[in-house]
Amino acid sequence: MKREYIQIRCSIYEKKLLKKRAARAGISLSKYLRATAFKINMVERITPEQLECYQLLVQYKNNFSRISNMFKKSNPKLSKEVQQLAEEIRTHLKSFKK
Repeated sequence: MKREYIQIRCSIYEKKLLKKRAARAGISLSKYLRATAFKINMVERITPEQLECYQLLVQYKNNFSRISNMFKKSNPKLSKEVQQLAEEIRTHLKSFKK
């Protein structure tokens, strides 16, 4: 049971920013403030647009890997460049998951 109140002062901008961050995490402002005060890592929810971009990047990475495999024998240099691009996309995808 949470029965105690704590009041803090902040600017209008800070309040809007805190509310926006809480909304992104899908929780109330109070819960967000408690979590950040106790250094609990809050993860924002993925928007449908972000999810679509992520899925598109996965498709690109797979396609570039396939293209690289096609060119391995005929043009090794191009194959290497395409594979590097696929690895770069994979790196971005890994950072997106965090």
